[in-house]
Amino acid sequence: MSGDTPTPIRLFMVDDHPAVRQGLRLLLEQEGIVICGEAGDTDAALEQIPAASPDLVMVDLSLGKESGLTLLRTLTSLVSGVPLLVYSMHEDAFHIEQAFSAGASGYVTKREISSVLTFAIGESLAGRRYASPRAKSVLEAMPPHARGAEPLSHRELQVYKFLGEGYTTAAIAEDLGVSRRTVDSYYARIQEKLGAHGMEELRRRAAAARAAE
Repeated sequence: MSGDTPTPIRLFMVDDHPAVRQGLRLLLEQEGIVICGEAGDTDAALEQIPAASPDLVMVDLSLGKESGLTLLRTLTSLVSGVPLLVYSMHEDAFHIEQAFSAGASGYVTKREISSVLTFAIGESLAGRRYASPRAKSVLEAMPPHARGAEPLSHRELQVYKFLGEGYTTAAIAEDLGVSRRTVDSYYARIQEKLGAHGMEELRRRAAAARAAE
């Protein structure tokens, strides 16, 4: 016997719901995947992931008041070369496009069957970009001009979220501690990155992304 047993996959999961993490642990361990760590928020993830030396990191996009999109961008440099797989309840084009733009290697919606998730893990580890069936159908339905959106910065994401919640420009400026003119400049950059034609469309799309949460 040569003893060349395959080295098990080491996966770190980031999700703010303990019950979800527990369920995923049971599911993935049955597939021979080792859960080398888990975190419920951005700070814990950034502290623990480097030391855990994972082969793959699985990230939810809704981490309480924090954004998994921001975490993805940080992880691309913190653990360069480690695939980042998004496992999220979001099934809208904004979150899917932004996740890939922020460095995700794959995107799986939480309404997919479990075999889709395990398949996505294998694809990510093989270096192949993967979108689950639900995510793929959303991307294919997007008009050509809306595809390939540039990633929004952390502050732009904040402004976009406030727009989706119905905040006025004055309210956004006050909350962020900036001038209205600065908020207007954020609007312009977000519109350019997302290919939105004017504030009415931007507000509509922000509201739709918010409703999908």
